[in-house]
Amino acid sequence: MYHSPHQFSPLLPERKIEQLQALASGVVKSSLALASTGHSSARRVVRELVRSINSYYSNRIEGQGTHPANIERALHRDFSDNPDIARLQRIALAHIDAERELEQDIEHGRSALSSAFLVQAHRALYSRLSIDDRRTKDAQVVEPGQIRTTLVHVGHHVPPTPESVPVFLARLDEVYGREKGWERELIAIACLHHRVAWVHPFVDGNGRATRLQTHCALWPLSAGLWSASCGLARAQQEYYAKLINADAPRRGDLDGRGNLSSAGLTEWVEFFLGVCADQVAFMSRMLDLDGMRQRIEALVTFRAATDKDIRAEAILPLHHLFAAGPVTRGEFIQLTGLGERTGRALLSRLLAVKLVTSETPRGAVSFGLPLDSLHFLLPELYPEANTRVEIS
Repeated sequence: MYHSPHQFSPLLPERKIEQLQALASGVVKSSLALASTGHSSARRVVRELVRSINSYYSNRIEGQGTHPANIERALHRDFSDNPDIARLQRIALAHIDAERELEQDIEHGRSALSSAFLVQAHRALYSRLSIDDRRTKDAQVVEPGQIRTTLVHVGHHVPPTPESVPVFLARLDEVYGREKGWERELIAIACLHHRVAWVHPFVDGNGRATRLQTHCALWPLSAGLWSASCGLARAQQEYYAKLINADAPRRGDLDGRGNLSSAGLTEWVEFFLGVCADQVAFMSRMLDLDGMRQRIEALVTFRAATDKDIRAEAILPLHHLFAAGPVTRGEFIQLTGLGERTGRALLSRLLAVKLVTSETPRGAVSFGLPLDSLHFLLPELYPEANTRVEIS
């Protein structure tokens, strides 16, 4: 039985330190470059999409994912008549709203690398759900932010005794809150993700709360433009395998000085940083200005072939919105090079299909990313959004 913090040491890697820092450094440099791609208004639209993606993939890992179209409906408070689908919609929406709330705390200078933030993440998610939506398969009700008071089993792993959980969490705070510099902090975020899962502080919802914490810990670097949860979900079997390997006891005298495997923890950190590197590289390609122009052209050309109200003259102003930001409606029409009446009709159609958005009926227009455009504009980012779904 685990009851003392020394039983989950080491808390930071003891080997391959230089290699891990080099990998972390690559993630940092790429993320900082990505954070200035396109206009801030376009990045804001991408950020909203990534929140939905985080919700979809984090819930899918827990076996409770619903189709992206259902998530989109939930964002507009349109819930299915099917009780099971509606429940999954509410869970997805709660995740998105919790993430947005937690991001605001990070914006105000709070660190996500603490057990208090983890508890807040759990509370922010589950306090948005009714008792019925918080009920587990064995009929237990998950209390928002409440540390477990019972012994649990997670596969072959038996997490620490309930009375010792606060002591383990306090030890996490002592170690991870002290890391300075993005390279060291990224490594700490990876380690914290595993060690929190190992402690299993809550009766249920540990995975979701941990991924929310990880997202927010990465937020000052990622700016919400890439999703660790997406990468973890797409490598779900390896994700679980690496977590389990890092649970393993020390494998002999050459495997560190702690109670758990130093090699297993290092392998987990390598995997996590690799996932982050892949996600940053992918989004950098997706948001590249030249690449986006080519994909906008492909989308408009395809739509124009089947929609007489979409014209090739939309390509330039759409790319302008992505790269340079919002313009007035008159400026948009001028960018098309069309006459007033024809340009206005084109803009009206683009607003209708949400490739262009506006906060008011006569206000400035901005770049839009409707779900049905993603397979052109951001291919492979959210491929599930392009699959058919029976909506009821």
